[in-house]
Amino acid sequence: MKQIVFSFVLIILLLSSCMTIGTKGDITAEMAYEGVNNYCHSTYDWSVAESNPSIMNVEMGEETDSTYQVIFRSYTGAFVNFYVDKTNGTTRMEEYVPSLDVKSDAGTIELFDYLK
Repeated sequence: MKQIVFSFVLIILLLSSCMTIGTKGDITAEMAYEGVNNYCHSTYDWSVAESNPSIMNVEMGEETDSTYQVIFRSYTGAFVNFYVDKTNGTTRMEEYVPSLDVKSDAGTIELFDYLK
């Protein structure tokens, strides 16, 4: 009886770990956009764009074999480039201020924290 219960528990653990790996390893462009868009709307103040929505936006950028680029444009003219790793959702951020020609590392986020 103990062997049957042990086998059953082992099978359940294996199946649940396989399902977790499958969902985390399949980042789509839509997921990258949605997660970054949710992050930007929760982090940045969008009230200045209420009267003129075109001054702030989130859009897809270039795609490579390993990353999706999602670009946030602020009303200040600054851009934040989000580089979403297609395999695990880790997202590197890089801020660029064109008027000063300055690029700086802006940290990382976990995409899955911002997906609904």
